[in-house]
Amino acid sequence: MKTVFMGTPDFAAESLKALYNSDNEVALVITQPDRAKNRGKKVQFTPVKEVALVHETEVMQPEKIKENDEVMAKLHEIDPDIIVVAAYGQILPEEILNLPKYGCINVHASLLPKLRGASPIQHAIVDGEKTTGVTIMQMAKGLDTGDMLTKSSVEIGTMNGSQLHDKLAEIGGKLLVETLGLIENGEVIAVPQDPEEATYAGLISKKDGHIDFTKSPESIERLIRGFDPWPGAFCQYNDEVFKFWKAVPTLDKTEAQPGTIVDIIDNGIKISCGGKILIVTEIQTPGKKRMAVSDYLRGNTLMIGSRFY
Repeated sequence: MKTVFMGTPDFAAESLKALYNSDNEVALVITQPDRAKNRGKKVQFTPVKEVALVHETEVMQPEKIKENDEVMAKLHEIDPDIIVVAAYGQILPEEILNLPKYGCINVHASLLPKLRGASPIQHAIVDGEKTTGVTIMQMAKGLDTGDMLTKSSVEIGTMNGSQLHDKLAEIGGKLLVETLGLIENGEVIAVPQDPEEATYAGLISKKDGHIDFTKSPESIERLIRGFDPWPGAFCQYNDEVFKFWKAVPTLDKTEAQPGTIVDIIDNGIKISCGGKILIVTEIQTPGKKRMAVSDYLRGNTLMIGSRFY
């Protein structure tokens, strides 16, 4: 099928790669404008644009997609069979949703109707879901409310946010190509979402990574895994910011105040959390790389009875 692809980050780039490796034609790629990133503020291409340029596909990068005459003219000129969307970053107007023969489909990183919204991968871990996956849905008005076309699931296990992202990106690309074949052959079955089962995964900000030590060790450990690599789970110790990257929840009980260091062992820091103990095994301090607690303790001191907050 003749496709137009709309997406921006690494997750979307994997779906675009899968499209190029299929029998489908990619006639146009639409992605967000290039942005200045990192400390050097060097302008970087989006991951999707990088893939498109390798395949010499025309790329458009409008600041706004809504009421954009140039984009609409190009879409009418191409007359695509279908538009594929994956983490594009803008809401599509109805005139685009209704333009292609088969409409627009979206590669969404959750098992809809659970975890609609912008951050389903992180929230799947933080919220304690046992399984998640990818849903290909027919796009409609509303936030991830369209009919579900296909799904593929995966056990989360002990994966962190980065590992789950990569796994779902790979699954999404494969499922996208399979779904396009079903659509073209008239074999896809659209299943409406049950709104009563819907949950939401809103945008995440840096402040969401702040650790609340009144919560259980299990929930804090999930926060640490879910927010790896961004925004990271953090707290303060003597006015210095610490990031925690790996931890092990325990059932050991304590009456110490939340955030208190109750013990220090060779490979970890035992911290009071919600009346139980969390063992933190990998940390990071400002200007330093991630390191095992055992390495940190060789040149630094933490006091039993002091607190993280």
